[in-house]
Amino acid sequence: MTEKIYEALQRASSLLEQQGIEPHAAQLLMEFVTQKSRASLFADVQEQLTGEQHKDFWDKTDELLEGRPVQYVIGEEGFYGYTFKVDENVLIPRPETEELVYGALERSQKLFATKKITVADIGTGSGAIAVSFKKEWSEALVTATDISEGALAIAKYNAKANDADVTFLQGDLTAPIAKDKWDVVLSNPPYIAHDEATLMSGTVLDHEPHNALFADEDGLYFYRKLAETLPPLMNKPSLVAVEIGYLQGPDVHKLFTEAFPEALVETVKDINGKDRMIFCETRE
Repeated sequence: MTEKIYEALQRASSLLEQQGIEPHAAQLLMEFVTQKSRASLFADVQEQLTGEQHKDFWDKTDELLEGRPVQYVIGEEGFYGYTFKVDENVLIPRPETEELVYGALERSQKLFATKKITVADIGTGSGAIAVSFKKEWSEALVTATDISEGALAIAKYNAKANDADVTFLQGDLTAPIAKDKWDVVLSNPPYIAHDEATLMSGTVLDHEPHNALFADEDGLYFYRKLAETLPPLMNKPSLVAVEIGYLQGPDVHKLFTEAFPEALVETVKDINGKDRMIFCETRE
């Protein structure tokens, strides 16, 4: 015996809520299982699920009830209008990071006369930043790096799936790109201090890769390393753009101001009014 779409949705949402899990995940799961858009899902709520859809939906709901993020359960997440494969090798792309890509594109368009700019994305994870930048700026020569072999495999898949020509290199921070000069460097590095783990949801803590979440030195380690190693690698003009934790603005601003004394260093808030990005712009 199967259920109608709305019956399964109501039951799953209620079970998730009882477990303290975001009930909206049930809708995302149903969209995936039925291959319907949000609009058509609501238009078809009286539709009966097929036996296969019913089994798939409840099997996957069991994974949600165990705390697995819905993006890992369905194996994908939308970012900047594109679809990215995700699994436990990579962080799930976040909406705040879309703002980093948007800000970097906006500033790059003003900064560079040439369209054939060189761009590096350090710690690419799923490849969301690198692929989105390349899709939006097709002439850019984009390179993406990660220390994780598993992450690079996912990022390469996503570049191919989105028809984006991106070069991938394995290695730590700036090491893989140190032989070249760059117009734009982007990074969303790990920035959560280890002692903040107790404040995080189990869904994130138990499933997303810790090496992509946590950093030493109260979360500032990777910013310090980038500030130390990037100056000789940047062309003039150039742009460095990094995502930050919302309390890290003053510290990261100071690191980049000291590293690039002639640059315009800007701390930018996200849509929620929290410090979320640092843009470091060097002119000729």
